[in-house]
Amino acid sequence: MSETRPIHTPLAPPPYVSPAQRIAEFAGDPNFMASLARGLAVISAFQERKRHLTIAQISHRTDIPRAAVRRCLYTLMQLGYATTDGRTYSLLPKVLTLGHAYLSSTPLAVSAQPYLDRLSEQLHEACNLATLEGEQVLYIARSAIPQRLISVDLSVGSRLPAYCTSMGRVLLAALDDDSLRDYLNHAELQPKTSRTLHTPEDLWSCLQQVRQQGWCIVDQELEQGLRSLAVPVQDSAGHVLAAMNVSTHAGRVSVNELEKRYLPIMLNASRELSGQLFPPL
Repeated sequence: MSETRPIHTPLAPPPYVSPAQRIAEFAGDPNFMASLARGLAVISAFQERKRHLTIAQISHRTDIPRAAVRRCLYTLMQLGYATTDGRTYSLLPKVLTLGHAYLSSTPLAVSAQPYLDRLSEQLHEACNLATLEGEQVLYIARSAIPQRLISVDLSVGSRLPAYCTSMGRVLLAALDDDSLRDYLNHAELQPKTSRTLHTPEDLWSCLQQVRQQGWCIVDQELEQGLRSLAVPVQDSAGHVLAAMNVSTHAGRVSVNELEKRYLPIMLNASRELSGQLFPPL
């Protein structure tokens, strides 16, 4: 691994391409449904921090004219995917069905669920599986202990920032250097707690360590009191496909216990899952 750390010099950000511009690129393609693309762009405009949006805000985020946004929202409401209070609009739980079929049927999620259930029962903690989706981790499988809930509300389909989560760091560490530099220079890195590593330099150093050791512990960087350990799930060539983690409360499980007792169990489960997905020839 190169010792050079050129991330001190920020890369020029790539030009922003709005959803409307991406849709316009398909103008003239008789098989491309622009109305469907606009509807998906409107759905994607809603985020965790902006669950209630006006037509004007959605139009600004997508670059889609207000009249078209209004028609998309009307259609979504008629089909039960959205609602309004008269001024702002928000998505309804039915929208989760759009992704549920994939998340519940993908071989990785289906194969991982028994392992997560076994780990959760053995460790008496919540265990999860996630992939990298842009700047976030996407939860594709989960096994929770009801009496061990944390304040972060998680379920299949949930997303969390990659830089301050254990699974995110395992997945980021698997990127090549150029992709990792690009991520660190463009991701929105904000301190979630007083412990959060949130500068490109600190995260670069941390991720080099994760690469070398092959696992990651994040101690109260996403949420005070939340401690987690993640390991990679790899294919037969050693490429990281996903990350698996166990989440604990800092008052119950020390960092030392995570490393000494939990880590061997997690690594063994990861190897078994990888072996099931990619059996040796």
